[in-house]
Amino acid sequence: MELGLFIMPSHPPERPLREGHEFDLQALRWADEFGYSEAWVGEHHSCPWEPNPSPDLLVAQALRETCRMRIGTGGFLLPYHHPAELANRAAFLDHISGGRYLFGIASGGLPSDWSMFNVDGMKGEHRQMLEESLNIIMGLWSDDETFEYKGKFWTVRKPTPNAEGTLRAHLKPLQTPHPPISLSGLSVKSDTLKLCGERGFIPMSLNLNTNYVRGHWDTVVSGADAGKRVADRGMWRVSREICVAETEAAAWKLAVNGGLGRLWNEHLLPLFRNFNFLDFLKHAPGVADSDVTVEYLARHNWLVGTPDQVADKIATMYDDLGGFGHLVMLGTDYVEQPEAWRDSMKMAAQEVLPKVRHLHPAAVAQAA
Repeated sequence: MELGLFIMPSHPPERPLREGHEFDLQALRWADEFGYSEAWVGEHHSCPWEPNPSPDLLVAQALRETCRMRIGTGGFLLPYHHPAELANRAAFLDHISGGRYLFGIASGGLPSDWSMFNVDGMKGEHRQMLEESLNIIMGLWSDDETFEYKGKFWTVRKPTPNAEGTLRAHLKPLQTPHPPISLSGLSVKSDTLKLCGERGFIPMSLNLNTNYVRGHWDTVVSGADAGKRVADRGMWRVSREICVAETEAAAWKLAVNGGLGRLWNEHLLPLFRNFNFLDFLKHAPGVADSDVTVEYLARHNWLVGTPDQVADKIATMYDDLGGFGHLVMLGTDYVEQPEAWRDSMKMAAQEVLPKVRHLHPAAVAQAA
């Protein structure tokens, strides 16, 4: 098993944007120092609790200040970018990275973002735009010099070179045929997770209860079957809130009373209630909505405790899901408690991971 970091990025609305950005950059430095294998940076446009609209800016800075781990966008929201512009930008970023870049993409699920960009998400337009944009990006990165795509949302073509060849399409990624591509999924029948299976992309499951996430792999396998591929559990990323400390009481305090607890109490739990998504967080069907609190999540969903306790919880989750290759720790705002968060990140990598590193599934063609 490998350990990664997912930075939403998340900060309370009163946090100055630069201060939050600097904390995220420090967390990425720590992750590289402590031995995390990868990190991902998210994108949002109309959510004060998730205030970074340009993940590649943080990724580019972090690539200069780290030396080992891979860093990716997690992900670029394709409906809100012109695919030709994004193809060129991501290709350039791959060169800057020296081949460490991960091209994480998503369709975007916030109604406020849909409104800002005039995308009809209620009719699934954002998912259609993702697939069309991805087809264009892949075409622009291909060797087809006559590539042209006339779609529902965009028309893009590689320009015909001028006589001297000084004006032409020339930007392609450093990694061949392209950087690893990742998509995240929320629903059990997620179209993006199915697309991962069909095209051999990295699937990433969001931080929901284990019973619900278990169904994500079935969707990946169904896509792999349709694409005549072998689904590899070793590629599967599963994200989780993780807080580690020397004692269980200290870890609980850091999680429930710290930045993670505030994030869920003031932002994510109200959001899940509004979207009628609370069932995705429950460990059993009979749990009342009113019982889904920060304390409930820390007890049933999050990985909180001493290194030994967290390792045991990871092993249980691994068995319950049938195996996965990468655990992705959710990064959170701990600007007021940087040393405690630094210690938690360090213990997760250097004390917890060695106890579970042996857990790594082989490629399988069917769900466990």
